[in-house]
Amino acid sequence: MKSRLVPPLALATFALTASAAPNAATDLPVREIALFSSGVGYFQHEGPVRDNARAELQFKTEQINDLLKSLVLMDLNGGTIGAVTYPSLDPIEKTLRSFQVDITGNPSLGDLLNQLRGAKITFTWGTEKQPGTVLGVEIREVSSGEKSTPLKAAFLNVITAAGIRSLPISELRALQFDDPALQAELEKALTALSAARDKDKKTVGLAFNGKGDRTVRLGYVVETPVWKTTYRLVFGAKADGKPMLQGWALVENQTENDWNDVKLSLVSGRPISFVQDLYQPLYVQRPIVQNEVRAGVAPQRYEAGFNVLQGAPKEMPATRMAIGGMSRGLDKARSEIAARKVPAGAPATPAPEDAQPFDATASVVASAVAGEVGELFQYTVSGVSLPRQRSAMIPIVNDLIHAEKLSIFNRATNPKFPLNGARLTNSTDLHFLAGPVTVFDEGRYAGDARIGDVPPGQTRLLSYGMDLQLPVMVENERSSRRITAGKIVGGVLELSRKLVSSRTYAAENKSKRDKKIVVEHPRSGADWKLVDSAQPGETTESLYRFDFRVEAGKTERIDVKEERVESERIALVNAAEGNILAFVQEGEFPAPVREALNKAARFQRAIVDSEHEIEARGAQIESITTEQERLRENVKTAGERSEYGVRLLRKLNEQETQIEKLQAETNSLRKKQEAQRKELADYLKDLSVG
Repeated sequence: MKSRLVPPLALATFALTASAAPNAATDLPVREIALFSSGVGYFQHEGPVRDNARAELQFKTEQINDLLKSLVLMDLNGGTIGAVTYPSLDPIEKTLRSFQVDITGNPSLGDLLNQLRGAKITFTWGTEKQPGTVLGVEIREVSSGEKSTPLKAAFLNVITAAGIRSLPISELRALQFDDPALQAELEKALTALSAARDKDKKTVGLAFNGKGDRTVRLGYVVETPVWKTTYRLVFGAKADGKPMLQGWALVENQTENDWNDVKLSLVSGRPISFVQDLYQPLYVQRPIVQNEVRAGVAPQRYEAGFNVLQGAPKEMPATRMAIGGMSRGLDKARSEIAARKVPAGAPATPAPEDAQPFDATASVVASAVAGEVGELFQYTVSGVSLPRQRSAMIPIVNDLIHAEKLSIFNRATNPKFPLNGARLTNSTDLHFLAGPVTVFDEGRYAGDARIGDVPPGQTRLLSYGMDLQLPVMVENERSSRRITAGKIVGGVLELSRKLVSSRTYAAENKSKRDKKIVVEHPRSGADWKLVDSAQPGETTESLYRFDFRVEAGKTERIDVKEERVESERIALVNAAEGNILAFVQEGEFPAPVREALNKAARFQRAIVDSEHEIEARGAQIESITTEQERLRENVKTAGERSEYGVRLLRKLNEQETQIEKLQAETNSLRKKQEAQRKELADYLKDLSVG
């Protein structure tokens, strides 16, 4: 017979004893933010507290490691810092099993009460309300009608003053625990379960202990999006023709807090930062050891030891030392930044509305104050408000800039046409960070460019379009390699070679106005030097940059020639005859050196001739030996006593005589060759010419 379970009373339906409401958390809004271009940000919160207070901050789970690594706190006017609490990262099942009341797996009321056998409770059943002690819970079959299948129902067995009572749990109206500690455990378990529902956010609690009204601060470093810069270079917007540079900072608030009237610092530095997993609980596997029963140990007496800390200076509390140093550093930075002036653009010249060109810089005022902090550079903007999960563009630069229009040719970029560009000099006291540049010329879009970091006073090239009116041809491209000097020292030939690379650039100006062009020529190497060429306007690690002007309708040329001198040492005694003769034909040597090389070449030629004769005789011996093998096979076939066999044996004898003669000649030639080598070595041993 099948049975059905009666749905037990839901856990949330029975009454919980009200606990004392905790003090409301103090609000500590963020006041200062420093965003670094390395992808981290420093956040400083500040606010008032009274007496013993606590504060709560929301963080993303992935930010907790950075928070635990970097959090610093400060309680002014005599306050002290209490514990910093945060949710455990253990699996929720493990956390729930750690409480006296285990609510893992969504237990029914019956299962929960079975865990609490012996607990004091107060229950309401019908109109009755009385205390009791939980004895246990049992499941019974109950009838639901004459022909219906019996149902299973849970009954609470409870000990009361009148004895043991068995009550159907489904008819209980209310139930509460009389033990406050047990009630608190249940509330903690429910709180942990509630907090686990949002796995992406964690609440961190901060405790501040003290008396009276005080101010507290806290700071921490967490991962943040890299703040970026973007620029507008505007030509022809001002009546005097001076270009303007406008810069915007792109900032994103990906934190869990709104930014309301904060002081925002955008720092160009890249401090070293890393992530270490401090949030994940670590457990060590330990061996299980059986209990041992041993005799008691006699009391021990130990001699006095040296106090290694005796006389050591007392240390300041670590938190106060860190905060004090940070506060002094920030105060110094603030005073340096406040002393600087906000860059401002020159006002536009009044003009009729229909005739006035579009000026993208006229209505923008840079809201950032620039300054240096140690080795870093930062822009500081006050009064920034930005809701969480929102982004903003903040004007940080809007100033006159020195920028010269020109064309830039690099054959590796385009083999025929240069690019429209500009030479931009940072004539301000600001530090320009790398970013894209949109160029406007006389109120119209001209193109996009990219620029790297530009400290004050430095110059950079940027290009934003192709100049089709100034084609460039590469002409007379040559390279050569020739010996220019040589001498012989102790039989060693010391050579000097000159390597020459030359190229001509021809630029034809097809426009109606004069143009300035920069030709980027690749450097052949650090040991190459420019000769018979114009001096470059700039030199980089890999390029020469040559500036010249091309009048309208004309063609201008520029020659670029590089030379390199390299040295080589060659032991003539080991050089082949062909190599020595090649040196004589290639190089420009003094007559004595040339004569000595020719003589060494003759010695080499004689040695080589002897080698050829030795090889020829060796080839003859090999040929005769092969023939003898054929003759011996024929002798075996014909027989030694046959007429043909006798004839073959006579021929074999003649060949043996010939081989002996060739071997004697070979030995004689080898001796001759050794004598020739010695003669060459003796000639070169002390030879020094040139």
